[in-house]
Amino acid sequence: MERTEDILERYELGRARILEIKAETGRGWLKGAYGRYFYETAAFLEKITECFSYIEEGGMARASLEELKLLNRSLYQDVLPENYGASYANPAYAAECCGEEYGQLLSFLYAELRSLIPFAFEQDRYALTIRMELFLEVYSAFDCAYGEKGQAPEYRELQQIIYWFVSDYSEPEAEKRLREQLCPEEDFALRIILDSDLTDLRYLYYFGEYITDKELETAEYLNSMSEEAVRQMANTYTEGYRIGFRVCNKDITKKNVVNIRYSLGFERMIRAAVENFAAMGMDTTICRAGASIFRGRGIQKNGYFGASPNRQYEYDHKEDQALYLDSRYVNRRLEGMRAAYERLKKEAAGFGGPAVVEIFGETPFVPEAKRQVLRLSEKQQRLSVEYAAAAGALQNEYIPGEERSFTIIAFPTPAIGSRFKEIFEEVVRINTLDYELYQRLQQRIIDALDQADYVHIKGRDGNRTDLRVQLHKLKDPAAETNFENCVADVNIPAGEIFTSPVLKGTEGVLHVSRVFLRELEYRDLELTFRDGMVAAYTCRNFETEEENRKYIRDNILFHHETLPMGEFAIGTNTTAYMAAKKYGIEHKLPILIAEKMGPHFAVGDTCYSHEEDVITFNPDGKAIVARENEVSALRSTDMERAYFNCHTDITLPYDELGELAGIAGDGGRIPVIREGRFVLEGCEELNRPFD
Repeated sequence: MERTEDILERYELGRARILEIKAETGRGWLKGAYGRYFYETAAFLEKITECFSYIEEGGMARASLEELKLLNRSLYQDVLPENYGASYANPAYAAECCGEEYGQLLSFLYAELRSLIPFAFEQDRYALTIRMELFLEVYSAFDCAYGEKGQAPEYRELQQIIYWFVSDYSEPEAEKRLREQLCPEEDFALRIILDSDLTDLRYLYYFGEYITDKELETAEYLNSMSEEAVRQMANTYTEGYRIGFRVCNKDITKKNVVNIRYSLGFERMIRAAVENFAAMGMDTTICRAGASIFRGRGIQKNGYFGASPNRQYEYDHKEDQALYLDSRYVNRRLEGMRAAYERLKKEAAGFGGPAVVEIFGETPFVPEAKRQVLRLSEKQQRLSVEYAAAAGALQNEYIPGEERSFTIIAFPTPAIGSRFKEIFEEVVRINTLDYELYQRLQQRIIDALDQADYVHIKGRDGNRTDLRVQLHKLKDPAAETNFENCVADVNIPAGEIFTSPVLKGTEGVLHVSRVFLRELEYRDLELTFRDGMVAAYTCRNFETEEENRKYIRDNILFHHETLPMGEFAIGTNTTAYMAAKKYGIEHKLPILIAEKMGPHFAVGDTCYSHEEDVITFNPDGKAIVARENEVSALRSTDMERAYFNCHTDITLPYDELGELAGIAGDGGRIPVIREGRFVLEGCEELNRPFD
């Protein structure tokens, strides 16, 4: 990292030049479409530098709540849905103004400059400086080309400016991101949470994220709760993390850092969780979800975050790396990651894994498919897959999967509707159901299915599901089992058993009429499996089959040609299912809860990814033998082919389920669920919520 005085000098020079650009718009080429782009972008950068100075001088602490609201909206207003049609952040508008090829590039640049908003709040002058310099380099290329030739520069020249920017800064940015995840001293968000008066809602604006009434109302609601109720929420969350280590035979005492990921508004609970983790001997890191090209942009959030100003904007820019992704860049980035891990080897060894608080309640998002957005070529898709595999292997080298764990819990936000408080209380109840009851009932299902060779799942009432899921052969049924008896530890709430199927012999169609996966809605999603691998796929989100297949390939297959069925599970939380029915929120639930509400099937890696050799046991003492499949078994001979670095659960709800039955070697059927009700003897209690 450069000296502070050098960065300060570069920052001031860049800031002065940007102000000059605003004054130059009356001459020559600056009167045209490109000139308007640079003028408006320079005006945005001026606003960012003014915001930086305002924060540096203590303006936030002096401002009223209303003043902070106005500042927050002014920073995000141009990408809000009502303004996005005329924003350069919109690739379609940029293409309309500047031509498709140049418009894509300039929209990419504008989106990258928008990542400066949170950096201004973090007082990260370095982040501002390097991006202002990128903008000025692109501007200079236009100015020189028009001055010498009277026309725009060659597209290749502009693309190379972008390429070398991301390449040159990939290593320091990789280390910076890794430090935020591993090092408690990187405590920007943590200090706000621990030091603020959480009853003074101005604190929400200190993060630099987009804040809406949803975040304010969530914080207000948590402030209205008793200390005991907030502690119960935090205890359920942190105990899930601790128990996850215990049940998976991992030593939590080797770990000293946990990474909390959550949505703004839950600070009162998060503060209590930080205290709980400290009592376990663990420090907490809390790092921001990615907004820049170096940290990943898109719909999925990995860190702490506020409201999304516009999910279409995030979707439009999810493949911006198409502008520069090639094998040379992939190698450079992997080298940078390895160098960063080497410098932080001790910190990586002490990292215990993430503790995640998910939210739900938003209206499911169906994106518009735009012709003008950047898209990865087939070669780049293969490269992105190769990079993900190599990056995953690199992480596992320094933070071994068999030593780390995680936990996930979910809560609704006011976006769920007028009965928010009622639903919130119901979800808290669901998150704290009697896990011993579920453990006992689920063991009956496991004992029954351990007698089967495979499981047959069939849909009803228009659901076209007809699947055969092959199970591992138990060599010693008295000591071995296929299914894990999962209660409320890493995946809260309680209520599922799961296994890693044998791929050969796993065949058929999985169909769900409507499902919500990673904040995206799918209508009539259908996957066909042959020998456990996805052989065909479609949905009915878009008018053309091409767009439907691309939607699935991009967001479920993550650019892979195919994926295996990495998990088969049976959700048993009928209480959660009926609560969802009661409040009409079935399609707003996160997969974390939805997967407990019927059988579900994950495409991608198994639940035991990178932990296949760790022997785990159910509460009855039986060893779980179904920890791998034919693909993950390649890890000892061909690591790149063994893992896909993705895992997406798809639930078949009870009301679309005709039958789920184990089929024994002699052809005998062992019915577990029929017509959406549990019919296995001893499981009658699971049907009580239906009544």
